[in-house]
Amino acid sequence: MSHRHLTSFMLFAVVPALALPYQARHEIPGRAEERVQKEVRHEILMLPYYGVFDNISYKVEKYNVTLMGQVTRPTLKTDSERAVKRIEGVEKVDNQIEVLPPSPMDDRLRRRLYRAIYGYPALERYALPVVKPIRIIVQNGNVTLEGVVDSEADKNMVNLRANGVSGIFSVKNNLRVEKSG
Repeated sequence: MSHRHLTSFMLFAVVPALALPYQARHEIPGRAEERVQKEVRHEILMLPYYGVFDNISYKVEKYNVTLMGQVTRPTLKTDSERAVKRIEGVEKVDNQIEVLPPSPMDDRLRRRLYRAIYGYPALERYALPVVKPIRIIVQNGNVTLEGVVDSEADKNMVNLRANGVSGIFSVKNNLRVEKSG
């Protein structure tokens, strides 16, 4: 086969691959998506001002990340987006994190809720990790509990402790039960 015919043959062999739809060419294996999920989680947990009164969740679809949740500081919203954008392979970040409005009343409730939950002897073990597993979100006197506990009994106890704090309008308990292991 001459050089000229070989070049034509190679061109015809390459063109069908280029004709594949954009999405089909950019499918990623589950392992890559899993890696991105782990790195997003790590980056969020490493944010210096990510505290017990903030809740950041995320969704990873291929190399696109959606950030959700609530934070008490506007800088935490921008810092989390910046950190996730630096992850190798992330193409797009949709930052839907809500910045909670500043409120001295909500700040007082946050402190009282923290003491009621993490200061209660039966729940003290949840106060030990640097990143607290029970997230306390307060907005306009309404409380949402996010995160994980070890048992249904702990979930109910956290709910009782939160409802026992005066000045709270409502408590929504979104805690998940996951055995630590």
